[in-house]
Amino acid sequence: MGIFDGFIGNASEAKIEEVQEEFEAVLAPSEQVEKAYRLVRDLFIFTNKRLILVDKQGITGKKVEYHSIPYKSITHFSIETAGSFDLEAELKIWISGAEEPIEKQFNKSLNIYEVQSVLADYVL
Repeated sequence: MGIFDGFIGNASEAKIEEVQEEFEAVLAPSEQVEKAYRLVRDLFIFTNKRLILVDKQGITGKKVEYHSIPYKSITHFSIETAGSFDLEAELKIWISGAEEPIEKQFNKSLNIYEVQSVLADYVL
């Protein structure tokens, strides 16, 4: 499914070394990428200090929004696993001061428990 997964909102794991190098200018000097997930052009990056949501906009993707969420701002989160006929798992993250959660879809091949574990390690 590959590219099709991206178009319907599914994510797949990105290579940490590549993400660390690509976003070096955005990261603090002591900040390290722990996990990263790609949604076509966008990224969902877990570092040792915060969660960074990267939203590449427009046709060329040259305009980029970096949404930085300190882990202490995350009030709660949930996961929904993929079922027998479901193609994706879902992660929802609630941020203090926001009514609606941030929602991300992950393809069935990605271990949603691992994603939840990374988030839990920093939030709890």
